[in-house]
Amino acid sequence: MPNSSTDSSTSSHNNVIQRVSNPPGKSTPYIIPAYEGETMTIPGTKSTIRILASAKETEGMMSVFGLDGTVADPPGFHYHNLAHDVFMCTKGRLKIWAGDRCKILYPGDFAYVPPSVVHQPMLLDAGINETVGLVTPGQWVDFFRFVSEEYDGVVANEVDTRNPGAVFGPKIREIKEKYDVVFQPHFQGAEVSEWTSEDSKLPDKQEAYYLKANTGPCHLLEGVLSRPFIMTKQSEGPTGNFAITSIESSNRLSNTILSKPFAFERVHQVYHVLDGAISLTTDGGRGNLVRAGETAFIPAGTKVSITFIDRYVRLWAYSSGDGLETLIAEAGGVFEGSIVPDQIREVDTDLVQKVAERLDVKLSI
Repeated sequence: MPNSSTDSSTSSHNNVIQRVSNPPGKSTPYIIPAYEGETMTIPGTKSTIRILASAKETEGMMSVFGLDGTVADPPGFHYHNLAHDVFMCTKGRLKIWAGDRCKILYPGDFAYVPPSVVHQPMLLDAGINETVGLVTPGQWVDFFRFVSEEYDGVVANEVDTRNPGAVFGPKIREIKEKYDVVFQPHFQGAEVSEWTSEDSKLPDKQEAYYLKANTGPCHLLEGVLSRPFIMTKQSEGPTGNFAITSIESSNRLSNTILSKPFAFERVHQVYHVLDGAISLTTDGGRGNLVRAGETAFIPAGTKVSITFIDRYVRLWAYSSGDGLETLIAEAGGVFEGSIVPDQIREVDTDLVQKVAERLDVKLSI
């Protein structure tokens, strides 16, 4: 499907961020409406892949994509020599095997699979299952393009009974050599295990792990709360170094740091809104509404400000390095609560500036 705009406005008028059905293929700000993106399906999987940002937009640093579908057989155990895989459930249930463990993810749950770890995802529920994941290096999503067909339906074809193996079989050598997917047909996956206290914290090093929803570290900067799923400490490596966090706030709380223009000079960002809405303003233009289900891409070096529109707002922020999660953690600090507070935390502007300088973030405070 050719790239198409879903709004007659473009970024050339008052710095309005363009709304597009597909990523534009270059590093420029854009917004993708809910359930859009470069959409394709692997025959027989009863699911679709929706690429929201890929190598062309992020200079190869990462790709962010949605996986939507209904219950179906899993694609097969495999590992990657270089690629890092992330699974984040937003609706339904997702079964994830990772090494010698297996868990069922519910909305808000997270799983990380570093290179060389055998893994496999499986959509479990009738109806719609959704996940929004990240993979790096960003070129890895070319695998989806190689084995998939374009999809222009609604969500997914639940009566597609074709055998995915018939697609993979003739291409298996090329899949391994060019797309870093090494199938392990004889691997015996673990039985499903219960969540434990170990699944409520981030590890101290790079390893496969699961994180239960609304657990792990929590930080607060003024009125903005951050719950990291993964930071650069866990993803660091020659082919990694990315971060993902849940950002939560409210139109009832002051937000003087992020509501003024800021720019991550070296880090690309993707914001996927789950609850409420935000308004993004780039380079002094007018606000651009990003609603629940929609995704915005902010390239490195772009001045942007965030306004939280509703009483409660939640988004997932993906970054190709230290992003909002590190700025909020270091400039704001640990938060002992578990939900967005009614009162803001006083800002230490000197500390904010020091952290911003270290992260190469330009602030307007």
